[in-house]
Amino acid sequence: MNEKSYRRYLNALIAGDQRQCQEIFEAWFAANPDLCHLYDGLVQRSLYEVGVLWERNQISVATEHLATAISEGLMNLIYPRLFKLPRVGKSAVVACSANEYHQIGGKMVADIFEANGWRGYFLGASTSPQELLGLIQGKCPDVVALSVAVHANLDAVLSLAETVRGAFADLPILVGGQAFLLGGRERAEQIAGVHYLASLAELEAWVIRHAG
Repeated sequence: MNEKSYRRYLNALIAGDQRQCQEIFEAWFAANPDLCHLYDGLVQRSLYEVGVLWERNQISVATEHLATAISEGLMNLIYPRLFKLPRVGKSAVVACSANEYHQIGGKMVADIFEANGWRGYFLGASTSPQELLGLIQGKCPDVVALSVAVHANLDAVLSLAETVRGAFADLPILVGGQAFLLGGRERAEQIAGVHYLASLAELEAWVIRHAG
């Protein structure tokens, strides 16, 4: 899909026009049924732009929240197709750190796992260490993925990674999210078995590589 289509989507998102957003969202997916392309090129990009507009006081917090809610609702439209895909016998637990309430990034991560035949168990926003450890114990996943959007929550997500490492010595841990744009990769990768992934495309490549 072209830049004009993206701009129409962004303007509709800011205006709160859910119907037009859905039309463009579905047209993108019909033209290229690749989830990573859809999420990276349309959903994630537009929400990043909305966030910048809010930071510059060009839109209200209510407009930013509405854009987030519309985006999350559109992502739900994909689920019936995702859950019909063949499974590869692997699973991932995906979580956000405590006090991290921006959950769409984590939701995208879980969906990328699902789109590639994994089971993606997503705990939602603000996951406590106890909740995460309990789910890992119950599901025995092949990997844990931790998402963080706000840089102020970086310490919390790194602490969560260290907690998981202490309880499950050999479990791979993936970290990523918008917060890392301001730094933190080196600190994350100092924790044994932690891998930083900078984009959904890098995540999908990792998922495909470890599917066998």
